[in-house]
Amino acid sequence: MRELLRQGFYLGLGAAVSGKEKFESIVNDMAARGDMSPDEAKDMLNTWVSKGEQVNGEWNDRSQAKAKEQLKKLGFVTREEYERLEERIKMLENQ
Repeated sequence: MRELLRQGFYLGLGAAVSGKEKFESIVNDMAARGDMSPDEAKDMLNTWVSKGEQVNGEWNDRSQAKAKEQLKKLGFVTREEYERLEERIKMLENQ
């Protein structure tokens, strides 16, 4: 399972890099033909990179939430829950 996830991650990463390179190539070609100025091309690339980073952050947040949900279903506790229980045990031991 772990290997499958790793391969999926690398597949997605490769697709993203390939897509970014293709997009940069298209924008640079448009600038070279005079369809847009170099500054417009740079702004467009920066906008798309920013949007990509935003979507990536959102995807990571959703993935982490799903992972936490699955771990909870399997009976695992969060670090916060563990630390609260540890503090509670220490308090009970000191009484």
